[in-house]
Amino acid sequence: MSQLLQVSALQKNYGQHEVIKNISFELTQGTATALIGPNGAGKTTILSMLAGLLKPTNGQIQFDGIVGDPRAAIGFLPQYPQFNSWLTASEFLIMAARLSGLTAQTAKEESEKMLQFVGLKDAANKKIGTFSGGMKQRLGLAQAIIHKPKLLLLDEPVSALDPAGRLDMMNLMKSLQQEMTILYSTHILNDAEQMTDQLLFLKAGKLVEQGSLQDVKAKYEHRQIVVEFKVVEEAAQFVVKSTLSAEQQGNIVILQTDDMQQVIRELAKETFTIRKVEQQSASLEEIFMKVAKL
Repeated sequence: MSQLLQVSALQKNYGQHEVIKNISFELTQGTATALIGPNGAGKTTILSMLAGLLKPTNGQIQFDGIVGDPRAAIGFLPQYPQFNSWLTASEFLIMAARLSGLTAQTAKEESEKMLQFVGLKDAANKKIGTFSGGMKQRLGLAQAIIHKPKLLLLDEPVSALDPAGRLDMMNLMKSLQQEMTILYSTHILNDAEQMTDQLLFLKAGKLVEQGSLQDVKAKYEHRQIVVEFKVVEEAAQFVVKSTLSAEQQGNIVILQTDDMQQVIRELAKETFTIRKVEQQSASLEEIFMKVAKL
């Protein structure tokens, strides 16, 4: 896969306050990248600069393979999209398509396709003012992709949605990855773990870690073995006698080791009643907590 975007030494200042601090990264075509960080880390500022809505103080944003104004090849869904409440969904999408340069006929055709894609076909002629938050988020996604951009920028696309809405949005994003490159910001790490090729960890405007999900996990991963006993007393007894680093949580014991054979040997020394023994690896949330301390 070829490269789509290069960001080099990107910086954004507001007066004397440095919001984005010398950030560099690359995006490859057809990939999904998660921009991860707590509120105030600078995620929205980075996306706004890439979308052409903010001018960088320093640094370079280079698009490869895009002729003319790169903004025409970008789709952007802000965290809080704004709509004209008196328009219908169909009218709004046609307007967005025409502003993106589509002909009147193509705009009408594409608006119908997009409403079908995001699950709003039956609401095409309803006023946006009557839409729920989830429906507005779907409509916002439709306007971001109606001109078939090469790069799709999504700012916290699932943060305001309920679990069902989040799942639907993630499934839509996975479908779109077949056609375009996606960069999305999030602080919901479970979603990032489900759909990402690259992780960008942001803290206080600084990129503190980046890489593929596999590489980042390999770098920070720690393995542990969890033993679930039938009764709390047996768990406590095992912790006292074990030579391993062990933590008891009720009838569960967490062992800081990946040596399953050693754990089995220690368990075999007594007649414990065991429900489950399993090996676990660090979650993305645990990794983020480590990275956040850098």
